[in-house]
Amino acid sequence: MNALLEDSVEAQKGRDALTWKPLRLLTFYRLILAGMLLVLYLGLEGNSTLGGTNPALYTLACIFYIGFSLVAGFTARLRRPGYELQTILQILVDIATITLLLYASGGPASGLGILLIITVATGSLLMPGRMAFLFAAVAAMAILCEQFYSTLFARLPRDGGYTQAGLLGAVLFVTAGLVYLMARRIHASEALARQRGVDIANLAKLNTHIVQRLQAGILVTDHRHNIRLINDTARKLLGIPKDSEGLALAEMAPALYEKLMQWRSSPDKEPGMLKSAANGTGILPQFTLLGAADGIGALVFLEDTAAMARQAQQMKLASLGRLTASIAHEIRNPLGAISHAAQLLNESDALGQEDHRLMAIIREHTRRVNTVVENVLQLSRPVTTIPQRIALHQWLEKFRDEFIHSGHCNPGQITITVKPKNIEVYMDPSQLHQVVWNLCLNALHHAKPASMPVKVQLMCLRADIHHAPHLDIIDNGTGIEPDKVDQIFEPFYTTKSGGTGLGLYISREICESNQARLSYQPAPGGGSCFRISFPFKQGSPVTAFA
Repeated sequence: MNALLEDSVEAQKGRDALTWKPLRLLTFYRLILAGMLLVLYLGLEGNSTLGGTNPALYTLACIFYIGFSLVAGFTARLRRPGYELQTILQILVDIATITLLLYASGGPASGLGILLIITVATGSLLMPGRMAFLFAAVAAMAILCEQFYSTLFARLPRDGGYTQAGLLGAVLFVTAGLVYLMARRIHASEALARQRGVDIANLAKLNTHIVQRLQAGILVTDHRHNIRLINDTARKLLGIPKDSEGLALAEMAPALYEKLMQWRSSPDKEPGMLKSAANGTGILPQFTLLGAADGIGALVFLEDTAAMARQAQQMKLASLGRLTASIAHEIRNPLGAISHAAQLLNESDALGQEDHRLMAIIREHTRRVNTVVENVLQLSRPVTTIPQRIALHQWLEKFRDEFIHSGHCNPGQITITVKPKNIEVYMDPSQLHQVVWNLCLNALHHAKPASMPVKVQLMCLRADIHHAPHLDIIDNGTGIEPDKVDQIFEPFYTTKSGGTGLGLYISREICESNQARLSYQPAPGGGSCFRISFPFKQGSPVTAFA
């Protein structure tokens, strides 16, 4: 809406520059001209041809011309009546008044005929087209009528008056024609300039939109090293506030300014890394001059090395997933044969106690390998999620009863806190069950305080309706070491003997496929807290790889 208003304002300014503004300038010219004609007459009385034939008429015409100029100035300022009517009326009054002054000063020989040429030229610029020739015709007829009246009725001697009147009329038509052609070219040039201006403005808006949408940080400086353009990504990486355009780069980002100066002095030298103000990760700047001369602006690209590392990690994991999936398929067949043979062999009566112990080891490890294979296959299997509205408090109570009945914990070991109790979330219920079940099992396994029983809290607190809800799974264990927090969501990373290292990775993938997010943070009172941040609005069915 603001862009449309700005475009309409600019368009209105363009129309005013071709219509009302020149008309107002014409009123100033008319007022100055009328005043000068009156002052010259009064100052050179008896020594000039001005008003020599009819001084009273000349004086009255000048006074009328001054008054009309003042009235025309007010009407042009008020823009009432319309532009075309005001223009035609003012030009016709100019022609009539100058013709009276011409008559009172002795006709075309007085030299005032040049004012009619200026009037016709002005009218041709203000009202281009056929109106230009109409003004010329009216002025020529006025000159001929003045000459005819002076000769037949006023009995004024006019030697060669008709010749001068005819030549002046011809000049008026030639002037109208030339100004008409010039006005056409001027209007065509102005229309082209306006179109080019609109195209440039649209291109600038498009460039700004593209720059703001880029994932890489973009920053442009001028020859004084002031910030001319910066996108949101660069603001976040450098910690620069909004409305920083026009400010000095040395004040907003001293480290980047130092790198830019080093690069200007040694363009062949590779710029070093910067530290992000947002998350402390590394930033790799790349510089490009905006031109070939010295002392000009520069274009700066800022690459977040953490994002690049994540992309590389995702590509590596995708390749690893395809490889492990193919290997898992090949392992399942011999693994099934081994498990089936072990079951048959276990039924034999010839086995001793030591052999039964070895068979138990075979069954345990084949089961573990089968679990790993199932998890690996799940990584590459497409899962369709259908988020649904879930009343979280009732759902957690039902989940707690099921979890307790499964024998994993006692009723007093798991507590639920939901405030307010009418919180609703959007997620696939079965997949939410899988994620919370896995997190609760991890909490029970790692929460091993020495002097108190194991406790697991399922807590959901929502400050207001403007924030998306989240569910915290909190244990009272020793927590996770800070240097290992970044590794816990990586596949195949585990600290549990006999674990596969895929539980947290799969849980995070399931959350992301539901437009949610799984993250870790230390619990306020010690222990670990895994937080499921739900989407704010209901999501549509999504197909993703979990």
